[in-house]
Amino acid sequence: MTRRPFIAGNWKMNLDHLQAIALVQKLAWTLKDAGYDAKGVEVAVFPPFTDLRSVQTLISAERFTLELGAQDVSPHESGAHTGDVSAAMLAKLDARYVIIGHSERRADHHEDDALVNAKVRAALQHGLVPVLCVGETAEDLERHGASAVPVGQLRAALDGVSADAELVVAYEPVWAIGSGKAATAETAQEVGAALRGALREVLGDAAAERTRILYGGSVKSGNIAGFLRMPDVDGALVGGASLDPAEFAAIAQFPKHVGV
Repeated sequence: MTRRPFIAGNWKMNLDHLQAIALVQKLAWTLKDAGYDAKGVEVAVFPPFTDLRSVQTLISAERFTLELGAQDVSPHESGAHTGDVSAAMLAKLDARYVIIGHSERRADHHEDDALVNAKVRAALQHGLVPVLCVGETAEDLERHGASAVPVGQLRAALDGVSADAELVVAYEPVWAIGSGKAATAETAQEVGAALRGALREVLGDAAAERTRILYGGSVKSGNIAGFLRMPDVDGALVGGASLDPAEFAAIAQFPKHVGV
C-alpha cells in the first residue's frame, strides 16, 4: 500500500487570527506558484484555537488545498470544563485532524497515557483523525534506547481503539524538539519500524500498512529528504519552520526539490 506523505505544521502558541490569515494566504500562494500537487503530498496547518475559525473560513472560501487541524482536544463531550474545547466543537469547524499527546502537553500539563487515550477515543468518536505524538526524552534514550518509550506510549494510547480507526502517529524525540538538532534518518526509521510493528500487533496488518508515521523535531527543508527516504517515515510534524511560509512550502515540496 502506498501512503500519501503528510506534512503537518504545528504553529504552537503563535500568531493571532490576522497573522494566521496572512500566513495561510502566503503559504497557499507559494505552494501554487511552486506547482504543488495535493494528490502527491498532503499539507495541513494546526493553528491555535483562537485562529481556527478564521483559517477555516479562508481555506473554504479560497478553496485552498490545505487541511485544518487543532492542537489539542478535551476528553469530555461538554459541561463544566473551563478552558476545554470538545471534539464536537472542532468537528463543527471542519477540522480534520487534532494533535494529541504532544510532549509539551505531557510535560507542561502533566498529561499521562490514560488521558491521552481518552482524548484519542473522544476525537475518533466525532470523526477527527488523531495525530498521536510519542517520543522519548534524552534520559529515556540513554536508559532504554530510542523506541521503548514511544512504543509503550503508542500501545497505551490505542487501548480500546478499533482496528478500522484512522489515525496518524508522530514520532517526536523530546530532545530534538526546538533544539535545532534532529534525530538521524536512521533513528527515525528504527523507531518508525518499531511503531509500525506495534500497530500491527494491536490493530492488525491493514491498520499498520495504512497508518502514516511522521517524524518531528527540528525538521527543515534541508533535512526532510533524508527522513522521507525511509520506508517507515511518511511525513513530518513541523514546528518552528511551519511559521515561515517559504520554508514550510519548501518542506512540503520535497519530492520536486530534492528528487525523492
